Amino acid sequence: MDGTRRSDIRPGLRVSIVLKKDQRTGKLTEGIVKDILTNSPAHPHGIKVRLENGDVGRVKKISA
Repeated sequence: MDGTRRSDIRPGLRVSIVLKKDQRTGKLTEGIVKDILTNSPAHPHGIKVRLENGDVGRVKKISA
């Protein structure tokens, strides 16, 4: 699953995100979702989330 649909993502889920500073390289950061920051039901670049460690980025992969 990619992270473009808000309904697929919930707090406590393990995901891979791309941080703002890593958008050029596409480097992924893995973590557990704490908050969902995107309000719309879908976003073409990925739903923006905050991880438990405080990192904020767009979901690229859901590890489930």
